[in-house]
Amino acid sequence: MTNVDIVAKITDAEWEIMRVVWAQKETTSKEVTNILNSKTEWKTTTVKTLLSRLVDKKMLGTKPLGNKFIYFPIVEERQSIDALSEDILTKICSRKVGTFVETILSESLLSFEDIEKIEKLLQEKRKTAVEKVPCNCTPGQCQCHLQKEL
Repeated sequence: MTNVDIVAKITDAEWEIMRVVWAQKETTSKEVTNILNSKTEWKTTTVKTLLSRLVDKKMLGTKPLGNKFIYFPIVEERQSIDALSEDILTKICSRKVGTFVETILSESLLSFEDIEKIEKLLQEKRKTAVEKVPCNCTPGQCQCHLQKEL
């Protein structure tokens, strides 16, 4: 199973846990509960269940420390973000990717550094841009097949 497959199966609640573990590098269930306490009303048992699921999904590893476990990420945050992005892109018509990127950019707060990186990437993408992006859908999954080719 690839990381894309694993990441695609992570629930929203598990993403919340992973974000804490990525930020902390190593953590306990109690620390996760305390950190998420202001955002969720999860009990320690809920956090432990979610941590256990993430261990089963090979997203987290554990090591014993006395009578508790230390959790650490096996899958990197960047790798997970890339996999999530790839998963989303496989679910939409390739002709709508530009609109999707536009939505992300318009709804996101970006730093000057972020904008510089995006501008540089767009300049590189311009070199391989096409007049019209081909549809990657099965006929009937989108309306591209209804548009007459010119």
